[in-house]
Amino acid sequence: MGNSTPVVHSDALEHAKMTTALITHADCLRHDTPEGHPEQVARLEHVLHALETLDLKRVAAPVAAEDDMLRIHPVDHLRALRSTRPIEGYAQIDGDTFLSPGSLDAAFRAAGAAVRAVDLVLTGEVQNAFAAIRPPGHHAETETAMGFCLFGNAALAAKHALDHHGLKRVAVVDFDVHHGNGTQDLLWDEPRALFVSSQQMPLWPGSGRVNEDGAYGQILNMPLAPDSAGPEMRAAYEGQAFPRLRAFKPELIIISAGFDAHRDDPLASLNWSTTDFAWLTAELCALAEELCQGRIVSTLEGGYDLNALAQATRAHVEELIKAAT
Repeated sequence: MGNSTPVVHSDALEHAKMTTALITHADCLRHDTPEGHPEQVARLEHVLHALETLDLKRVAAPVAAEDDMLRIHPVDHLRALRSTRPIEGYAQIDGDTFLSPGSLDAAFRAAGAAVRAVDLVLTGEVQNAFAAIRPPGHHAETETAMGFCLFGNAALAAKHALDHHGLKRVAVVDFDVHHGNGTQDLLWDEPRALFVSSQQMPLWPGSGRVNEDGAYGQILNMPLAPDSAGPEMRAAYEGQAFPRLRAFKPELIIISAGFDAHRDDPLASLNWSTTDFAWLTAELCALAEELCQGRIVSTLEGGYDLNALAQATRAHVEELIKAAT
C-alpha cells in the first residue's frame, strides 16, 4: 500500500488531459429486481445507450478485492450478503432492497469500478472518470445494505485514494435527491474526507440534517425543500458547498452522481432540469481544476425516470469530457 501521492509525469498528464474514462461491466446488468422495481436493469441499459456515441476511454470494471472491501465494510457484512444470495428468484433484505443470483457479482464489479476509477485518475492515465454501475451505493451503511444499495462505492473510492494512494484530503460531493446516509456513516469518523451532500428534505431516508456534521465537522448537509428547483440548488452550492471545498483543498473530488432530483423523476419532488445537472458538473470540474489538477471520479447513484436519467447522465459525462480537453 502506498504512503504518498503518486508521481504523475508531464507526458502522462498531457495524455490524461484528453481523456475521460467510462468504467462499467456487463455483470452490472445481472443484478435483477422484481417487476416494477425502480432500480431495474433498464436504468443501466439506458445510460450506456446514451453514452455510446461519446469519445471515452472504455474500461472493464474489475471485481473489487476483498482487502479493498474491508476498508469500509466488516467481514461479517460480506458474509451476510453471501449467505443471503439466492440460487434463484429473489432474497429480500428490506422493504425495497433485493438480491438475485447475480446481484453480488454486480455489486463487486460496481465497487471495483470505483476503485479502478481512482487508480486511473491518480496515476494520470485519464483526467477524470465515470463509473456507470449498479447497484448504487450511497445508502449502504457500515453493516447494513439498504435503499437499493449493497456496498458504499463512493466511500470506498475515497478510502482507496486515502489509504492506498496516500492522499491527505479527498472530498465526496453527493447530489442525489436522497441523502447519502451510507456514505455519511462510512466517512463519519474520517477527518481526511469532506462529505458534501444536497438532498430533498423531508424525504426517505430521513437523515441529512444540517446538525449532522461528522466527528470532525467535515460533513456538510444542504437540505432542499420539496418543489424547489435549479435556482435554490445553485444558491446552496455557491453559498455553502463551493466555499467549503475551497477551504478543504481536496486532492481528488468524488461525485455521487444521482439524477433523481430531475423534475421528471417519480420517487421525489425536486425540479432540477438536465441543464442544472450540466451546470453543477461544470462547476465541480472548474473547482477540481482549481484545487486538484482537475481530478474527478464520478459514480452513478439514483435516477428512476429512464429518459431523464439517460439525458442527465449524458449531460454530466459531456461536461467531464469538456473538462478533460
